Amino acid sequence: MGLWRHLRGGAVALAVLGLVGCTNMPVSGPQSWDITAVSHDGDIAPYGLVKLTSSAVKTLKASAPRLAGYFPDSRRPDGVRFGIGDVVGVTLFEAGAGGLFFPNDPGTIRNGNYVTLPNQPVDSRGNISIPYAGTIAAAGRTPTDVQKSIVEALRQRALEPQAIVTLVDQRATSISVLGDVRNAGRFAVIPNGERLLESIARAGGPSGAGFETWVVLERDGRRAAAPFGALVDEPANNIFVRDRDIIYLFRQPETFLAFGASGRQGQFNFDAWRVTLAEAVAKASGLNDTSADPGSVFLYRGETRQVAEKLGVDTKGFDGPIIPIIYQLDLRDPAGFFLAGSFEMRNRDVIYVSNAASVETSKFLSFLRLIIATANDPIIAANGGYALKSAINGGTTSTTIVQSTQTLR
Repeated sequence: MGLWRHLRGGAVALAVLGLVGCTNMPVSGPQSWDITAVSHDGDIAPYGLVKLTSSAVKTLKASAPRLAGYFPDSRRPDGVRFGIGDVVGVTLFEAGAGGLFFPNDPGTIRNGNYVTLPNQPVDSRGNISIPYAGTIAAAGRTPTDVQKSIVEALRQRALEPQAIVTLVDQRATSISVLGDVRNAGRFAVIPNGERLLESIARAGGPSGAGFETWVVLERDGRRAAAPFGALVDEPANNIFVRDRDIIYLFRQPETFLAFGASGRQGQFNFDAWRVTLAEAVAKASGLNDTSADPGSVFLYRGETRQVAEKLGVDTKGFDGPIIPIIYQLDLRDPAGFFLAGSFEMRNRDVIYVSNAASVETSKFLSFLRLIIATANDPIIAANGGYALKSAINGGTTSTTIVQSTQTLR
């Protein structure tokens, strides 16, 4: 009987170990109740939990990366102004003969009362030289401004002077278009202004697929980026370029990750410049019908502190400008599919679908069954050996056989 007590004790111990081990069941990620219980370490939350609603979707759309929001000045440039190194042409006119440039000489034949001066660059001090007028400031001024200064300087010496000032070779005002374009280089600024897409077109356009291309605009020490598709689809982003702008195009195929009880797990390409959460879930073959909890679809993303606060997240416990956010989508609600169709994915988003509670229960019961079977195996082996020994000895003593919690005689 001592043997059976030891065996029963071992079975009970194994069962207890099985109950303790149920918290270590194999899973592909956290359970839904682990995610929704935001506070883990005291009162400090490691992430912000945001339920996906129509209000949240509107807030995210308003905060999407846009050049127009970072460079709000949408006015057309005032026009080209002369700069140091620009080559300038000047033509002077007088009302008639007998003036400063056209003496009253009856024997002289000329086409008109004007003279064209040799082209000259704006010097290092920003000036040009005009005979009898001296140095005229040109840098930072428009042709009209320079014309007025020349006329004013000659008014007391020439006969009703007039001047026409032209930009012969534009060297000072330019933009640079670099990166993944077909003809990168430095281009002169168009006097009447041009927009980003026009500047990119002058450089030959993107060298790769548009949906994989990003546009970076650097101006006055500030820099902002937006997808190339955003310039085409949202005209407000196609802003005017200005002198000394640097436009840089680069290719970055956008991807997202899918884990958990989705149809497929892995990394997926957008293959478009705009992909919604509904399209992303479909790319991952939807939800696994045998294990997924449609009410527990989560999306992991980092948001700026300003956006997180607009979403109602308490950001006091977080350091840095980026706040980790988990969005929760309930696809048991029919309206959830409309929200998923309006929620725009971003590069490197992570989708996680939690298992249903019934799946975890089934796993635990299977695990417990395995524990009980493991405990029964040595008991059955011992019973078999004892019965075999009795049969060999020809004994007739009744044998007690113990299996699980039942006793058979």
